[in-house]
Amino acid sequence: MADDTGTISLRLTTSDGLGLEAEARLPVDPSADGSAITGAVVLAHPHPQQGGSMVSLVTSELFRLLPQRGIGVLRFNFRGVGSSEGSYGEGRGEQADIVAAIDALTELWPQRPLVLCGWSFGGDTSLAVADARLDGWVAIAPPLRILPLEELTAAAGSDPRPKLLIVPEHDQFRTPDAAADATAAWTDTRIEAIAGADHFLVGRTEKVAGLVAAFVEQLAPTR
Repeated sequence: MADDTGTISLRLTTSDGLGLEAEARLPVDPSADGSAITGAVVLAHPHPQQGGSMVSLVTSELFRLLPQRGIGVLRFNFRGVGSSEGSYGEGRGEQADIVAAIDALTELWPQRPLVLCGWSFGGDTSLAVADARLDGWVAIAPPLRILPLEELTAAAGSDPRPKLLIVPEHDQFRTPDAAADATAAWTDTRIEAIAGADHFLVGRTEKVAGLVAAFVEQLAPTR
């Protein structure tokens, strides 16, 4: 049941049997024919061992802003964070957490396109999940070093689905130029630099939300 903000509390179950804390927020469709619906986004949060959680700034702002654009969203706590069971999985165990989140959102809100969007650690880990149900990926300030680049199978291979990397101009872990160099061989990958921003994107969250929404809307089928 949704609370007075429209947030639905969920409990996810991973393929290795862990229970994860999660929340979803769905837009209210103002049109009778559903034409305002533009898709669904799973949100993955920053590093579990550095204070990251589903209520971290950028994740929270996307959770708040995207439903206003007709996009259903689900955020969750990785294993070992908040009331999620388990312990830190070094970016590999967390891939099962992401798949559990995809399972839950596709059941709750089966709208397309379906996009996986992660910030920082969540961005790197998302790029390692090549789930067939996904239509694209957005990685926000991805360090591109949590896992070896060859393990980012959604991007480092020849997967034709689109990838958007939103990289702060002054990111402390991977600048736009460094991200471009690291991903030069990736298929259908675009980099958007955020002028004046650092890794934490304070004061730039509406810009980021606009880029994510535009990416989802670009993938939406013509009605």
